[in-house]
Amino acid sequence: MYKVNETCIGCGACTGVCPEVFDLNDDGLAENIIGEVPAELEAAAQEAAEACPVGAIVNE
Repeated sequence: MYKVNETCIGCGACTGVCPEVFDLNDDGLAENIIGEVPAELEAAAQEAAEACPVGAIVNE
């Protein structure tokens, strides 16, 4: 499961790469919008994690 941790700076890189899994909340920080990532979105979620400049997305 991909999870955004507290180091998020709200840059939006993850939402640009994988908007099906990540979105910015009212505070301007990224959050997961689904629980388990379906197989067809796994590569995009991993790409979003790799695009994060502060490493705020982890796959637990």
